[in-house]
Amino acid sequence: MADEEQGVETRKKPSLVITIAVVAVLTLLAGGGGWFVGNMLAPPPAEEPAQEVAKAEPPAEGGHGGGEKAEAGEIPHISTEANGIVLLDPITSNLAYPSDNRVRLEVALMFKGAPDAVLAEEIHQDIMAYMRTVSLQQVQGPRGFQYLREDLEERVDLRSEGRVTNVMFRTFVIE
Repeated sequence: MADEEQGVETRKKPSLVITIAVVAVLTLLAGGGGWFVGNMLAPPPAEEPAQEVAKAEPPAEGGHGGGEKAEAGEIPHISTEANGIVLLDPITSNLAYPSDNRVRLEVALMFKGAPDAVLAEEIHQDIMAYMRTVSLQQVQGPRGFQYLREDLEERVDLRSEGRVTNVMFRTFVIE
């Protein structure tokens, strides 16, 4: 019995150095596994498209107008007339009720074929006139916003006679 007590007492606890080494190895394994799974699920983006865009657009000369953005390497806006998308001027208007609330709305129109600036301006004025008839209760919540979208898309479709394929909301703020 004395031998058993000595055997129990001579047994040592694991060393602090061994514990740290085991934790470090497990951390490296977990980090490597996470990196591997992350690359499998979402591989890193290819750098080639950005280089092609930079080659396609030569830097602007003279330093006037939006040339600074192209030189800084920023991605150009997708809302261009070459893509058939026209960004309308911001619409700021009072609501019908309560009249002290204002709405600011930025909309882009996607045309089928070449965009028409005159038609886009008519649609801009039509949207502004419609927003003056809308009350705050009509646009509250996600369902109200969806109804507003559908109403505006219907008005744009009627005004453009099918030449506008999509109405894209960029911003919508009620103050």
